[in-house]
Amino acid sequence: MEYAVRGPIVARATELEKELANGANKPFTSVMKANIGDCHATGQTPITFIRQVLSVCAYPEMLETCNFPQDVKDRAKRLLGGCKGGSIGSYSASPGIDVIREDIAKYISERDGTPSKPEDIMLCTGASDGIKTILAMLMTGKLGKERAGILIPVPQYPLYSATLTEFNAYPIPYYLDEENHWGLDVKELKRALNEAKPNCVPRAICVINPGNPTGQVLTRQNIEDVIKFAKQEKLMVLADEVYQHNIWGEGCKFFSFKKVLSEMGPDYNTMELASFMSASKGFMGECGSRGGYAEIVNLLPDVKACLMKSISAKLCPPIVGQIVMDCITNPPKPGDPSYELFKKEKDNVLALLKKKAGMVTSLFNSIEGIKCNEVQGAMYAFPQIFLPQGAVEEANKRNQTPDAFYCFQLLETTGICVVPGSGFRQKEGTYHFRITILPKIEEMTDALERFKEFHLAFLARFKN
Repeated sequence: MEYAVRGPIVARATELEKELANGANKPFTSVMKANIGDCHATGQTPITFIRQVLSVCAYPEMLETCNFPQDVKDRAKRLLGGCKGGSIGSYSASPGIDVIREDIAKYISERDGTPSKPEDIMLCTGASDGIKTILAMLMTGKLGKERAGILIPVPQYPLYSATLTEFNAYPIPYYLDEENHWGLDVKELKRALNEAKPNCVPRAICVINPGNPTGQVLTRQNIEDVIKFAKQEKLMVLADEVYQHNIWGEGCKFFSFKKVLSEMGPDYNTMELASFMSASKGFMGECGSRGGYAEIVNLLPDVKACLMKSISAKLCPPIVGQIVMDCITNPPKPGDPSYELFKKEKDNVLALLKKKAGMVTSLFNSIEGIKCNEVQGAMYAFPQIFLPQGAVEEANKRNQTPDAFYCFQLLETTGICVVPGSGFRQKEGTYHFRITILPKIEEMTDALERFKEFHLAFLARFKN
């Protein structure tokens, strides 16, 4: 079981931070951890409305003593009213606090223009927990050729491959088309599935939209094609949509799988679908709150009853994370006292991320030996690096993958920590790395200049 975004290179970055703190002499003065989408760790400012509601819910005496806006106090009262004993220290129902499930269902209904029901909403400890819960539900409990098979994209977020390893399931990798903006091709889905059928029992297809680590945004037609494929092959669809607020590409638009499936008519709108959302991404970046939800539709009643029973063993997701999800899905409205500041802060975060997405794409494409698709969405670039044969041979001598060797050299020379593409899987013979676009503009600008200098020197060193 491997989880690259917190793998060996990150451990080495942490060691370097300690060495610098102890006065070690390095070719850099600080380590920039661009390995993970941890927004607040890189300096993103928390959204005031979310933090104020959290504060009042944690210390209700503030309802009488603080000068927070009235809509903050009203929200806190409503949420505390949904907590047993009026305290966030109490357990909630296993799928979450009822009023929060109601707010999420309303948010989805307004986003998609199609009804969502609170009983289909399951709050979870970050989207990761919800994804693992649904994957566990899909297991066959058998070994060998009777194992559950799950289609996962390559490149993919390592949660999927790690979880399938943990559950002894059979990963069915389908390759995204790098030459077509990391597009999703149904012919490739069919190839992957047909090759896997003799080895497993295919149960579901996972789709990450916007993509992580690849940053693409699926078109509506693409989504329809996936749904038709899943229907034909009797697969449940797992839609990882945690970056739905992070759309940067000109002409790109987020369509939820729930919306498209619902609008495709009776042949498709009864298909089993689980969609996932998180408090950790978007404009809020509340990673540490561990907030998230899953909307699970069209399960047979007996299956849904088993799912609810399985999550009851975990008692409940963190109440703090549930409150954050409520603030995200039911934000201040025009005319509310908190609205203007909320909108200003949200717009500012998203505008800066969009600017950095363009900046990173442009710089990588201006450097010899690198090719980077447009960062259409999410929080990462995933450039391809064309490594000299000498670098590949040196990596082999050190028993490292060539991209891991490159990334370790980058870290030791510049202090920039990125994740090798092999940690996300990639097409044989290609090399990539993932870098976040989260650090502050001035830090990002400086880091990219250091990166360029390192990369050109690396090519020169290994070309002969």
